[in-house]
Amino acid sequence: MTPTTGTYAVKLTVLAIGALLLFAPFLFQDVRSLEVAARICIFIVLVASYDLLIGYTGIVSFAHTMFFGFGAYGAAILLKSMGPGWTPVILGGIAGVAVSLVMAVAIGLLSLRVKAIFFAMITLAAASVVLVLTSQLSQLTGGEDGITYRAPDLFKPATKILTDADGKVLRLWGVAFNGKLAAYYFVFVTSLILFLLMLRFTASPLGTVLKAIRENEARAEAIGYRVVAYRTFVFCLSATFASIAGTIYAVWLKYTGPDTSLSFAIMIDILLMVVIGGMGTMWGAVIGAVLLILAQYYLRDLMGAASEALHGIPVLPELLAADRWLFWLGIIFILLVYFFPKGIAGTAMAGGARR
Repeated sequence: MTPTTGTYAVKLTVLAIGALLLFAPFLFQDVRSLEVAARICIFIVLVASYDLLIGYTGIVSFAHTMFFGFGAYGAAILLKSMGPGWTPVILGGIAGVAVSLVMAVAIGLLSLRVKAIFFAMITLAAASVVLVLTSQLSQLTGGEDGITYRAPDLFKPATKILTDADGKVLRLWGVAFNGKLAAYYFVFVTSLILFLLMLRFTASPLGTVLKAIRENEARAEAIGYRVVAYRTFVFCLSATFASIAGTIYAVWLKYTGPDTSLSFAIMIDILLMVVIGGMGTMWGAVIGAVLLILAQYYLRDLMGAASEALHGIPVLPELLAADRWLFWLGIIFILLVYFFPKGIAGTAMAGGARR
């Protein structure tokens, strides 16, 4: 086996996932599957942007959903007040990025000099404050109920993107070329562009400097790199990508609330996806996001079907009851960490290099 066999395998897997996401509306035509595919696209960007922090720079932050929420609420508030259109989406996205950058610079400059655990606690406190404020400023944010609004007219299900000679919406393999399809490909294309930008960044000389800081901060400082400046920069860059991902998700979902954009449960999901996929690989963001989101949406159904199929056999139907899906998800996660200590992508790439 060549030294890059594991890397090739990981990249081929990611390409296969990309192809499935590209043709998802035609391969999986129910509403739930399309929602899962769109969520995977968004979370690939969100997890990859977090991997810039924890995987490439060694920064542990619990405020990533805060930046995601800024982008989502920026678009949601303006779409609610200005009505559907591209102007509120663009202005809301810019506002979300601006607020994210201000917060990232403030947190970075004030906190990145302290030890990792203290920085993590500061980011957790900042995210908690923003969550509380979002719930209390109900006139602006909708409070616990969130904000419901309309997306741009292009994404309305009734919008005809392509029509035949009779003026009817064109269909391919039973899928209508309407606003819903346009909304999905808006999510897919923007997510793909953002992911490729981050991939290019990690392959640049600046990405190499970040890895050096992660491996030995003191040595990087000794040879002339301003560690705090670099870490603050990557913190701001990560916040920007997370904020844009939040804006895209707000346009897709047509609803923004604390549970969909700011909850600590989302932060836990991001951490799990990074660990499962592999930190510091960027490719692992794709694998981790796909596996965890599929498990969250379909593991319960699979266990219910297995429990029914094993009806009459002692113990097994109870163990595989659908209500126990979280227990089995935890078991699967423990096994993944045990057998893939560097994540799936990280372990595969390291194994290929050793061989």
